Amino acid sequence: MAALLPVLLIGLIASVWAGYSSSLADNSGSSSNSIVSGSKCDKNPLAELTFQLSGSNLHWPCDSTKNIYVQSGRYVPRNVIVTRAQLQRDSAFVALPRYKQGVPFTLGKVNLKKGECLAKIAPYPCWAIQEEGNCQALQSVVDVAVDPNGLLWALDVGIVNTLEQPIRRCSPKIVAINTANNKVVKSIDLSDLVTSESRLQFIVVDYSKDNKPFVYVADAGARSILVYDITGNKSYRIVLPRATAPTNDVLYVALTSKPDGTSTLFFSYLSSSRLYSIKGEYLRVGQGAGSIIDVGPKPYGKQAVLLGADGGTSLFFRYKGENDIYLWDSETCFKASNLQEVQRGGDCRLSTQVLPGHKRFMWALESNFHDFISDRTGCNGASIVLHPVVRECDD
Repeated sequence: MAALLPVLLIGLIASVWAGYSSSLADNSGSSSNSIVSGSKCDKNPLAELTFQLSGSNLHWPCDSTKNIYVQSGRYVPRNVIVTRAQLQRDSAFVALPRYKQGVPFTLGKVNLKKGECLAKIAPYPCWAIQEEGNCQALQSVVDVAVDPNGLLWALDVGIVNTLEQPIRRCSPKIVAINTANNKVVKSIDLSDLVTSESRLQFIVVDYSKDNKPFVYVADAGARSILVYDITGNKSYRIVLPRATAPTNDVLYVALTSKPDGTSTLFFSYLSSSRLYSIKGEYLRVGQGAGSIIDVGPKPYGKQAVLLGADGGTSLFFRYKGENDIYLWDSETCFKASNLQEVQRGGDCRLSTQVLPGHKRFMWALESNFHDFISDRTGCNGASIVLHPVVRECDD
């Protein structure tokens, strides 16, 4: 692996144009999470842990409130989709970006309890923080991350109706919520870090060895990784070399961590033929020049979607347009022989994320996002499922 040409480290004051990805990814959790094995005739041995999420199954304070939202056009069930999630004990925190008109809230919570396969999505932490047009509230959350201290970090791009007629409601920001008491503890304005080309897509949280938190945000449009030092109240924008981005489409990121606390951010554009990385110790001080490593070419020359990490050193991938999920231990060489198939996918949905959490399993979030962005989902809207990753075994 060779270091790339020096990267530029700059900070600009500008505005942001929110982005969306045609397929998505992220990480967080404990490396002790497991993958379930099942036989061909037992496609999902944990069917009771398969949760269907739907824009038609939201939690409302009362029927009259729901009716008001429907009649005013603020609630269109088929326009609601879950694209990202984070698991904490028996709860899932989910991002519902306002890609289209009629999404009543953009950050939600789902209780993962046995026997509730069609789970209701409730606004999190409350209805008041979901008001569109109120810059003190959340406008369009595109990604979430829960850190080891129980803080939920929500990436709000500030722009709604992205897939229809984009409207800039507010500046982009990161909002931190204490999941122990459901209180907002911090809001970070990202205006000084973005440009007019910015498209913020993913967020990960990293802790230094002295337990100081840092937030990394993938800015696909500006070919950058944004770094925010929470404790020091400092920020950096690391511009990536042009060689890493054939086209500025989707910039996937995933964070690995070793037992000694050493972290590495892996990243790659969907259109790129290669995977790259940079150590957390360099990101945390804003050192991009000479710090980016070319990990290697993507196997078979295919476009690969980085789905997430296991909280340890393993990453999960799938190929564009395919739903088989593969695991790679980042301590080994990045090549086809070191990729392990951990789930064979179906035909209807594509995995948008693999994440650790509930009951110590690895979980997959799947949806027909490709149909959603093309308005082919019908009256019922997107088909969204959250379930444990299941390895299919030969009998």
